[in-house]
Amino acid sequence: QVQLVESGGGLVQAGDSLRLSCAASARTFSSYLMGWFRRAPGKEREFVAGISWNGGVTRYADSVKDRFTISRDNAKNTVNLQMNSLKPEDTAVYYCAASTYSSISYSTTNYNYWGQGTQVTVSS
Repeated sequence: QVQLVESGGGLVQAGDSLRLSCAASARTFSSYLMGWFRRAPGKEREFVAGISWNGGVTRYADSVKDRFTISRDNAKNTVNLQMNSLKPEDTAVYYCAASTYSSISYSTTNYNYWGQGTQVTVSS
């Protein structure tokens, strides 16, 4: 069982930056692929970014590429999402997720554990 707790959300203006963090309880955290997803009002949960077990491979949704950066610290059992140049369309609840899949997946069905989410609101 893995428990994930997100933090760092908030209300910002367009163009600002935010850094989300996810703390994991798993003793074998380094064995999990990690991902960030988001759900905007009235929309389905969508993939934002993913990172391999050792941080060597990352993947991003086209909508956040070159603005967001995912990273992990296996010694601290944390995964982070640095979000720059935020836009109003980035407004959503952001979720951290852990996967035992063999490669980074864009599908929610391939993630085994989820956090409760943290709200990010970007005003124009």
